[in-house]
Amino acid sequence: MTLTDEDCLAETLAFNKQFETAAASRPAREGTPDAALLARLRRNRLGGDTPPVRLPHGQDRVIAGGVKVRVFVPDRVEGVYLHIHGGGWVFGAADGQDERLWQLAGQARLAVVSVEYRLAPEHPYPAGPDDCEAAARWLVRHAAAEFGTQRLLIGGESAGAHLGVVTLLRLRDRHGITGAFRAAHLLFGPYDLSMTPSQRAFGSRRLLSNTDTLRRTYELFTPGTGPEQRRDPEVSPLFADLAGLPPARIVVGTEDPLLDDSLFLAGRWQAAGAPVQLGVVAGAMHGFTLFPLTVTERELRRQREFLSTTGR
Repeated sequence: MTLTDEDCLAETLAFNKQFETAAASRPAREGTPDAALLARLRRNRLGGDTPPVRLPHGQDRVIAGGVKVRVFVPDRVEGVYLHIHGGGWVFGAADGQDERLWQLAGQARLAVVSVEYRLAPEHPYPAGPDDCEAAARWLVRHAAAEFGTQRLLIGGESAGAHLGVVTLLRLRDRHGITGAFRAAHLLFGPYDLSMTPSQRAFGSRRLLSNTDTLRRTYELFTPGTGPEQRRDPEVSPLFADLAGLPPARIVVGTEDPLLDDSLFLAGRWQAAGAPVQLGVVAGAMHGFTLFPLTVTERELRRQREFLSTTGR
């Protein structure tokens, strides 16, 4: 484990405190959000009161199986990054971070394909994983013709990181596909939906995610199941056989209830035989890359370097 960004700890912790103070003034959400609230939160794409900018560089497409994707193609392409957005399987969208994905595309020389997977609670498990699997299989078959390269990478944030690992396992177990994706970049993902010790112990701190919000999102994503059922390796990849997976970079903050998920996954990933870079960001909360912090800029740079150099 590498603890990073300790020199920024004061700034990062101060932001956490500011975030908690602001969150305390808002009523806590309980139960399943109604349709109106869901629509408003999804429209804002987790970005506060202002929806994100949609760039003309993004192309909306429909691929095999009717799955929607948003594609960014820079002038020079040396790989394809299958991006899976976060949002607890309930929120988020493929067009929720156009500016960031377009910047990544240009600087890392990657075509970026972001999956518009179906969201819970309207479309619970396995709808989202099914869509990500379909997008990955489409790239395996068509990346060379579409983008001029067979160098494939996969990754995402939070629920998107979970779906990234699930997708790699489905490719291996359902289709015998290993090695097609040459690297995985996984930011603060939940990999044990029965809840790791850090998830259970985090409590009610009003950061972006806590024990209660995680439990509610698991109930929305996998309705009618309990912790024992969520230990199924197809739902919680921490319990899966991880053999045959590509090199990975796994990142989490020390103030994230999902800290154990990344620590445990990194250990099992490496034990299964693949190289792993584990980065633990000092003081960072869940979802820290959403916010204008020094650690965010550093993390985006590290992500770009990993994706531009790994799997060549």
